[in-house]
Amino acid sequence: MLGIVAIFFQSEILYANEFDCRIEPNVVINVGSDVEGVLSQVLVEQGDFVQEGQMLAKFDTTLQELAVRIAQVRSENESVIRTNKTRVEFGERRFARTKELFENEISSLSELDEAETAKILADLALIEAREAKRLAELDLNRAWAELNLRTIQSPIKGVVIERFLSPGELVSRTPIVKLAQLDPLRVGVFVPAKMLGKVKVGMIAEIRPADPVGGRYSARVAVVDQVVDAASGTFGIRLSLPNPQYLLPAGLKCRIQFPLQ
Repeated sequence: MLGIVAIFFQSEILYANEFDCRIEPNVVINVGSDVEGVLSQVLVEQGDFVQEGQMLAKFDTTLQELAVRIAQVRSENESVIRTNKTRVEFGERRFARTKELFENEISSLSELDEAETAKILADLALIEAREAKRLAELDLNRAWAELNLRTIQSPIKGVVIERFLSPGELVSRTPIVKLAQLDPLRVGVFVPAKMLGKVKVGMIAEIRPADPVGGRYSARVAVVDQVVDAASGTFGIRLSLPNPQYLLPAGLKCRIQFPLQ
């Protein structure tokens, strides 16, 4: 019997440090666009769960899609390069023949100079054609980038907590939707200055959400402020609370217990 009482008493000491806390989303993001345009689609509603990379909204992309097709045709065009390769080969053969004739005193120096100049110009034209193709490929990449900017994707896995715009509205550096990351959740608490140095990053604390949710959950200390607020004599602590099944909503009040003696 005494052993049972001792164990109970030790447990009470371990979890005597209890404070009010609040459960919040880990991240809240206003998702918008760097470009202006008219929305053609908004694919999510308030309350929808979204995956990272999921399409949220799309602009009217008629002009951008046309620009991509034009740039693609230009980037795939090999005719100028093939033409200049033929000219280079012809210039090399002509120069070789003219040089042989000049060495046999059949061709003049001016003819040799003309053949050599034509060969050099053909080489330069081939280099220019290859550079033009590389520029066309870069232009295609730019066209794709401009097209992709008009497709808005979710940067996180989370839930839509607000939708600001609808199809047909103009986007001008304004948010389209607001997202919240609910796994993990963030738990914030302020504790007395006397606990400074006792609470460490990585420590596990017990979280009890307020009714009607209730229950007991484990959260890991992620951030411990090193500056005490002089007015209140407290400092802040932030914890990470796993929520893979989204059983816990954000915005709840809670109680937290640290395992300190």
